[in-house]
Amino acid sequence: MSDERRMDVLRAIVEDYVSTSEPVGSKALVERHALGVSSATIRNDMAALEESGFIAQPHTSAGRIPTDKGYRVFVDRLTTVKPLSGPEKRAIGAFLEDAVDLDDVVDRSVRLLAQLTHQVAVVQYPSLRRSALRHIELVPVGQRHLLVVLITDTGRVEQRTLEASAELDELGVAQLRATLNARVAGRRLAELRGVVDEVSQRYTDDDLALLRQVVGVVEETLAQESEERVVLAGTANLARGGTDFARSLGPVLEALEEQVVLLRLLSEMAEDTAAVSVRIGHETQHDGLVETSFVTSGYGDEGGSVARVGAIGPTRMDYPATMASVRAVARYLTRILAG
Repeated sequence: MSDERRMDVLRAIVEDYVSTSEPVGSKALVERHALGVSSATIRNDMAALEESGFIAQPHTSAGRIPTDKGYRVFVDRLTTVKPLSGPEKRAIGAFLEDAVDLDDVVDRSVRLLAQLTHQVAVVQYPSLRRSALRHIELVPVGQRHLLVVLITDTGRVEQRTLEASAELDELGVAQLRATLNARVAGRRLAELRGVVDEVSQRYTDDDLALLRQVVGVVEETLAQESEERVVLAGTANLARGGTDFARSLGPVLEALEEQVVLLRLLSEMAEDTAAVSVRIGHETQHDGLVETSFVTSGYGDEGGSVARVGAIGPTRMDYPATMASVRAVARYLTRILAG
């Protein structure tokens, strides 16, 4: 048996099963696909695919359906992710570019992706740990209290209040703000360590103490993992595909509610080198998600991705279309945040 023909048969089974949700038989493959061989030959190919664990027979006298292993080979053999149409791209751009702030961008993105994929859409807020600072604002709110406002390059805004060890001088605060912005703009957390040493020679003891406090607040804020979160949309789409789940939807919904589960998966998938990463079934390593697949792509800036966007649905999903939609939304997110 030709390995290439066997993979063609597998591809045809995946495509037909995704399209019809019915187990696929050899007769249907002959009728729908130009495989160039007889029904008997295809039956032999299917038997070999089943023996190798790529397809399975759900019950006696039925056709075959792909397994996690079969879907994995299908996804890995996709040479290209089909691009969205021109109108689809323009619609995405127009919808996202009207957003007024980061929260609006995330909200629009997750709702849009749910509509495009007909799956559960997931958008991770930009990680503070991987974000760079765009601006620091220092606002005295009393004789000894200072409001520290951090604005990252991804549009995220964080506020913290600190108590100074000495009374604040407005002119001194203004000079400190100017100095810090000149030094920290565009820097990530790991690059902030030397800021105090760089500018300490020009400060008195009181001003240096305040500088250390402000830099400490900045480092502490950017290092906080508790601020990382995800936003979901389209959970109702799972109910529409309820027949794709052998068990109830309960375990899937419970897993989606546990943000720590999604954040772990997103963190692991961020290590993949592919532009679009796919975890299929048991590859999610979570019992509640064994009947789902998770498609994600990173978004951010030229320095690398700062978060991920993705779609979760049954393993019987249209992988090429889902991957294209996820990649497109991720690219628009990157473009908007970079702007």
